[in-house]
Amino acid sequence: MTTTSTASDWQQWQTSWDRQQEWYMPDREERFRVMIDAVEAVAGRTPLVLDLACGTGSISDRVLRRLPGARTVCVDIDPVLLTIARGHFAGDERVTFAEADLTDPDWTERLPVTSFDAVVTATALHWLDTEPLRRLYGTLAGLLREGGVFLNADHMYDESAPRLNAAMNALLTKGQARQRREGALDWADWWSRVADAPALTEPAARRFALLGDPREPRPAGTKPGRPTATSWHLATLREQGFAEARQIWCSASDALVAALR
Repeated sequence: MTTTSTASDWQQWQTSWDRQQEWYMPDREERFRVMIDAVEAVAGRTPLVLDLACGTGSISDRVLRRLPGARTVCVDIDPVLLTIARGHFAGDERVTFAEADLTDPDWTERLPVTSFDAVVTATALHWLDTEPLRRLYGTLAGLLREGGVFLNADHMYDESAPRLNAAMNALLTKGQARQRREGALDWADWWSRVADAPALTEPAARRFALLGDPREPRPAGTKPGRPTATSWHLATLREQGFAEARQIWCSASDALVAALR
């Protein structure tokens, strides 16, 4: 991995993030495909999309490749991931950025616009406790135009099938062990490379001060109270102002839910 700030280097960083995330979620690209299918079906081929907790901009990258007439607003709190995303999309006027904490009641004030055709997010909102997530769903209902769509692909479970869940999770674990032997990076490995990269020294220092060192285990008792059942998400989306909500994709331990404003 090179560490200068050329366009190709930022592309390498984004690709390495994608590969690290795929180690945890081998069907990640499939969930993105279904997500963008839903955006196109509901909002057409030129939507204004809010990429919520955007990370390095993986979803925006897929949206813009599939729907080149789209525009995206990427919002995140992580200085490292935003630095990579900004580098990756440098010069692309279809993409704008906002740095914001989604648990801050005033986070929408940092957005350049406040009405969207679609909101998309993946494997990010499970970091929020139950009540902050409930409030966020209500905020998102207010950001979407009438008829707009919200899509959340995250760690959600159908707890009615424990044996099937266990079997599929065992298969995933087996595949991960094989990939690790072949050199795949996990979360801690990837962040160790960030910490050693001169091009990311300043954003990494800010990230570690703001959010902690991701290479270190979370202290006991600090794990968020995550609502993991798909049924909770669907019921809460309706409760918070969405007219319709349903699951449109699932794997052994993840689901993609869609909600219409």
